[in-house]
Amino acid sequence: MTASSEHPLHVLHVGSAGPRVAFLHGLFGQGRNWNQIAKAVAGQDGSGARCALVDLPDHGRSRHTSEFSFTSYAAHVAATLRQLAPGEPWTVVGHSLGGKTAMVLALTEPELVERLCVVDIAPKHYGDLHRFGGYIDAMTAMDLEAIETRQDADAMLAQTVPQPWIRAFLLQNLRRHHDTWRWQVNLPLVRADRDRGSESVIADFPIAPGEHEPYEGPVVWLVGSDSEYVHDEDVEPMRELFPRARLVTVNGAGHWVHTDAPEVVIEVIRRMLDGPSGSGDDPPR
Repeated sequence: MTASSEHPLHVLHVGSAGPRVAFLHGLFGQGRNWNQIAKAVAGQDGSGARCALVDLPDHGRSRHTSEFSFTSYAAHVAATLRQLAPGEPWTVVGHSLGGKTAMVLALTEPELVERLCVVDIAPKHYGDLHRFGGYIDAMTAMDLEAIETRQDADAMLAQTVPQPWIRAFLLQNLRRHHDTWRWQVNLPLVRADRDRGSESVIADFPIAPGEHEPYEGPVVWLVGSDSEYVHDEDVEPMRELFPRARLVTVNGAGHWVHTDAPEVVIEVIRRMLDGPSGSGDDPPR
């Protein structure tokens, strides 16, 4: 698996010493979504960890692609991490889309991934992108030429997305370029994948249990108790690919576990980094 190092992914750095930790965001997200967690893990003096908050392809300030592929995403992440720290292993934390990317990265580049933390996603096909369909339509329908201020954009999006926190999350992708506004996320690519229905590549997972050598490193699998993304039947296929995976259910958290329960996620990552075998003590539940 190869990817060009001429155009590495955009990365925000937090921390100056300690083990290396890469954070991979979810669909419509950006690396900076993990800033609060990364700052806490790095500590006040920055010596707890050297964190890389990665903008995945088609997101944030990273380059757009013409076709979605988890294998390609993982290859770009691998090339970027190797460029940042040649020969050094990483702890990789990934949520949702980033969690799938992190799993593919660990399976295909195991020497690069020392530890893995998968947040509220399973290695399976989710059927389609219907969960995000309304957001995709709402963002596509916005008349960007009619926007003068970010408040205008929020009011426009509020007509179809009433939750303020979801609007704020989606509108982080809206950036002003000279006198015009544009989406940073590759919205046409995501919309085209949504329109594939059950053939959605983003909703799928490219590696099936039994088709690939498992990843033998330590894995913490964080799942929100109020989320619908992971079910009991997902445990066996997860452990076929990741035999050392430990399921940790975070009470009161939904799909965005790191937003709903940041203190739990921070403690889990700290224990992963401190553990003698790379897995740490039993994480909090």
